[in-house]
Amino acid sequence: MVYPSDIAFTESVKAIQERKQSREAYARLERDNGWPTELTPDLSHFVAAQTSFFLGTANHAGQPYIQHRGGPPGFLHVIDSRTLAFADFKGNRQYVTQGNLAENPKAFLFLIDYESRVRIKIWGSAEVLEDQPELLKRLMPGQGTYKARGEQVILFNVEAWDRNCQQHIPRKIDREHVEALMAERDRRIEALEAQVRLYERE
Repeated sequence: MVYPSDIAFTESVKAIQERKQSREAYARLERDNGWPTELTPDLSHFVAAQTSFFLGTANHAGQPYIQHRGGPPGFLHVIDSRTLAFADFKGNRQYVTQGNLAENPKAFLFLIDYESRVRIKIWGSAEVLEDQPELLKRLMPGQGTYKARGEQVILFNVEAWDRNCQQHIPRKIDREHVEALMAERDRRIEALEAQVRLYERE
């Protein structure tokens, strides 16, 4: 690779960009700063706040597969500026992701925050660690209180990342946030009603 974005902008992609007249804009981006290859403090903070992400892999034949992973904030851990890790919970035992990574370590993370309308794409490689009980225990969320059974660890090595624009991202708010806002509203209403009753007695 000459530029980090070459991980996605292959020669065929660049040819299409040239034909559809977007190549020069991306070429300027490449020459200036280009895509980051390490996690910044801002991105690390964003990662630590997420409760959901998608992990993309492909087998040796190139057949893609996307798997959703969810958990409480912080379940996707920033180990250092080039490494992410998470406890892979026991699930339906298909092991498609693990099988793909055994054949092809290339992997992709897609993180989207619907409330703030931010989406992050991270390219890299990943590996499954099956016999790391201490690391698995350390990566399990909630200090053992989260209702999930950790089976193994997935380690993700960052090669490049990019942030998409907000266009067409629907605005959604997590249920927990909505419930907290409604509870605060109810407390405010109750306090105002108490003030009204006090004034009426006077």
